Amino acid sequence: MSQTDAGGPAAADAPAPAAARPTPLAWAVILAACAGQFLVVLDVSVVNVALPSMRTGLGLDESDLQWVANAYTLTYAGFMLLGGRAGDLFGRKQVFLAGLSLFTLASLAGGLAQEPWQIIAARAAQGVGAATLAPSTLTIITSSFPEGPERMRAIGLWMAVGIGGGAAGGLIGGVLTDALSWRWVLLINVPIGVLVCVVAATSLTGQHATPSRRPLDLPGAALVTVGVGAVAYGIARTEEYGWGGAETLVPLGGGLLALAGFVAVESRSAEPLVPLRLFRVRAVWSANLVLVVCGMGFFSMWYFLSLYMQNILGYNAVRAGLAFLPHTIAIVVGAQVAPKFMARGVEPRLLTFAGGAIASAGFFWQSAMDVDGTFLTTLLGPGILMSFGAGLMMTPLTAAATSGVPPTDAGVVSGLLNTARTIGGALGLSLLVTVAADRTDALGSRSADALTQGYARAFLVGALVLVLATALVALLPTRPAPRPAADGAKPGAGPEPGPDEADASHVSAAPDTPGSATAGPDGADTGRDGGAPGQRARTGG
Repeated sequence: MSQTDAGGPAAADAPAPAAARPTPLAWAVILAACAGQFLVVLDVSVVNVALPSMRTGLGLDESDLQWVANAYTLTYAGFMLLGGRAGDLFGRKQVFLAGLSLFTLASLAGGLAQEPWQIIAARAAQGVGAATLAPSTLTIITSSFPEGPERMRAIGLWMAVGIGGGAAGGLIGGVLTDALSWRWVLLINVPIGVLVCVVAATSLTGQHATPSRRPLDLPGAALVTVGVGAVAYGIARTEEYGWGGAETLVPLGGGLLALAGFVAVESRSAEPLVPLRLFRVRAVWSANLVLVVCGMGFFSMWYFLSLYMQNILGYNAVRAGLAFLPHTIAIVVGAQVAPKFMARGVEPRLLTFAGGAIASAGFFWQSAMDVDGTFLTTLLGPGILMSFGAGLMMTPLTAAATSGVPPTDAGVVSGLLNTARTIGGALGLSLLVTVAADRTDALGSRSADALTQGYARAFLVGALVLVLATALVALLPTRPAPRPAADGAKPGAGPEPGPDEADASHVSAAPDTPGSATAGPDGADTGRDGGAPGQRARTGG
């Protein structure tokens, strides 16, 4: 029910009810969604540590190595919006299981690969599976839990697990490669994927498609998949050819043309893949803009720290992975602290601003790194600030990005969120790699000191990028706008949201309808409308 149903303005001032402990079934939902998200994020970074061993084992050349790393990211970014809309149309449970099954099978194929093209094809298939799976992980959680502290904690855990997967990738990859073989960085996904499939198949009982199933916008799907994929590919090529080479400009230009065609098709489509009206919702466009800029800064952190630890400080892969443990813990703490503040009525925009400011300070501190650094003096303090700020920032920002959206568009908005973060990360990494290389080249050598100054310059520019992201937080609405009517809804078909609903997640009037909850809370919800103490996760059909 909505906050208006719960008693209007008077109820809005009531203290938040005590949160119920999640039931075993609720924990199963959280486990399935978080495990799926962990696998998706983990595989962005876990393979990097194993690349030298892959090169020896499969006879990969430099181009092959780049494709092993980039094939996953390219297909992941390209198919994300299609995966999000598929969840809305065909049911989140079905799409989650389909994506996870493809991801698991592709991991098996990659682990058994005998030729370079086989590992590259497997990584590309992994990316498609991840893009199909990832948007549903968030919408499964937000449509399964009632508004209030319980949902906020679930989102905080999802965010912590997701970001932590990136931080843990280096350690897990290093341990598996050193103790077993490079093949196990892929094969480890198989038993985990099978287990999560079983848990999801038995616990996700209320994630079916809505009765008014709409056709899939195939022209729009093709254009956005090609467009985003080509842009991501063009950005990846900048590392080898720079920003002015034809090898970079052709895919970038082609991708932008495809995206322009996508906008034209969507504006005329009766059943668009991405309804353009969503971009009139301030919470959606502003949060996604901040996410793009945040991704430009945060994604580069792991990359440059890994290079600094291994190239300058002489850490091996396992020791470098262990050095990232404080980052992982700090991210988890930040992501778990944010929902507690939101449950007490702290505005999400204020938390996002605070997280951005803390992370920016960490980046500035890290830019003072030198060739004689140590873990305690150079890595620990800045790492905790950067990571805690990221966790504190991303949880309310994710909540804001999915607020004010009708249930029928929950998946595609989740896809937008992931696409914004991925494209921002790819763009930021390419830009900062160029910044670091230019600084090192300007010193006229490839000495340890020159490399360190390049890494430090990248962190300095990354800090400025995060300052910009923090400033853009001002664009977020204080109270996210009411959700727009879904496509085809009659203007007067239902009551307009009351003033107290502006910061609610808008559970539909028929709470037992599968998928009736929206994609996510706005983060300003304090549990006022109901999270009665005995309320459980809505996993029933």
